[in-house]
Amino acid sequence: MAEQKRRFKVVIDGKSYIIIGDATDAHIQAVTQLVNEQLKQIKSLVPNLDDEQAAILLAINTVSDQLKQQATIEQLEKENKQLKQQSSASDDSDEKQRGN
Repeated sequence: MAEQKRRFKVVIDGKSYIIIGDATDAHIQAVTQLVNEQLKQIKSLVPNLDDEQAAILLAINTVSDQLKQQATIEQLEKENKQLKQQSSASDDSDEKQRGN
């Protein structure tokens, strides 16, 4: 059964938005807080940016972080698969030795 979509009213950079999704209140609050913190940081580093430019920089930073994390996940999954194969091969070798 699909989760029911919920409506969340959030304030990002002083503006109200309605977000529709199946996340928890805590998740949406955490996301909103992080977005506000990152927008504030971007605007403090480059004060002459308008809201749209700051939002685009935030989106670029977020997607960049996501791609880095995805690459890390893929590398860890590859290493995990190799370790499982090594463990399985070791187990097979141990069983053969016990059989002799």
